[in-house]
Amino acid sequence: MGPALTMETTRITLTRHVRAEEQAYPDQAGELGSLLTQVAWAVKVITYALRGAEPRDLLGRTGEVNVQGEAVKKLDVFANETFLAAFRRMGLVCAVVSEEMEEPFLLVEDCERGEYTLFVDPLDGSSNLEVNGTVGSIFSIHRRSPGGRRDESDLLRPGSAQVAAGYALYGPSTILVYTAAHGVHGFTLDASVGEFLLSHDRIRVPARGRTYSANEGNARGWSPAIRRFLEALKDPDPGRGGPYSARYSGALVADVHRILLEGGVYLYPADPTDPRRSGGKLRLMYEAAPLAFVTEQAGGWASTGTERILAITPTSIHQRVPLIIGSPEEVHLAERFIREGTP
Repeated sequence: MGPALTMETTRITLTRHVRAEEQAYPDQAGELGSLLTQVAWAVKVITYALRGAEPRDLLGRTGEVNVQGEAVKKLDVFANETFLAAFRRMGLVCAVVSEEMEEPFLLVEDCERGEYTLFVDPLDGSSNLEVNGTVGSIFSIHRRSPGGRRDESDLLRPGSAQVAAGYALYGPSTILVYTAAHGVHGFTLDASVGEFLLSHDRIRVPARGRTYSANEGNARGWSPAIRRFLEALKDPDPGRGGPYSARYSGALVADVHRILLEGGVYLYPADPTDPRRSGGKLRLMYEAAPLAFVTEQAGGWASTGTERILAITPTSIHQRVPLIIGSPEEVHLAERFIREGTP
């Protein structure tokens, strides 16, 4: 997880940390700090909304269905509007792509000089809201092509081109984790001062873990190779460290965060028997790719089972993919099962 934190380390705010990183990597030209400051502002607003959601009548559904075919929650809308508000008129972001919007949202007044695009899942795991479960936010920042067009073709970049990515986890405390391709750092919100303070410095994924995370209710539709892989994890084989324990929360961010800190593997395979999941369920550009960027920067790996997530050039902004992510030993073992049928 990184070295033990001293009292001096825990006083490092997100702003101070990003400024130091910009000095070490001057090619980021001071803009990274501004972008992450706005992400942090949105996360704070969502944090306080979640804490007072019931009295503010923010729980429940709107009665609408989003582009993904999913019922829209009031807090989905609130979180989406919060991210849009965070980046309006800051002059750096031209377009926002969100899980909640069918088309990219152009911040037209900023597109003349805005060099970046933002991809965001504003409230990951929102089905957990009705039971007071854990939710999160995922973000990815790309730089636009010089003189790029204001259409979808300028947005379809592989995950390896991300400038920065990360997520927020809204649990007993709010944690913001980010990478700008120079390691992975986590910050916990100190509500008493309204600041994110460094709490997880240079996170490293263990090479192997003892847990797996998967929605096994879908297992009947998975390929035989995936089912054999899971059975191998459950086998009490000391050579593989088994049996593994199952951990699945229904929130992608929460499950990946656990694996970043403790090791293991998360998987959401394709389901050929279900037209909605035949090519995978998770969205590439604002779920799989940003979490893959974070995970690889922490020493882990992310794959579809046959292809590195960060190497995929998307064909649409809402493209779906299978995802296997976490400790490199487990992910590579899954790839081997898929490639060879059995090790």
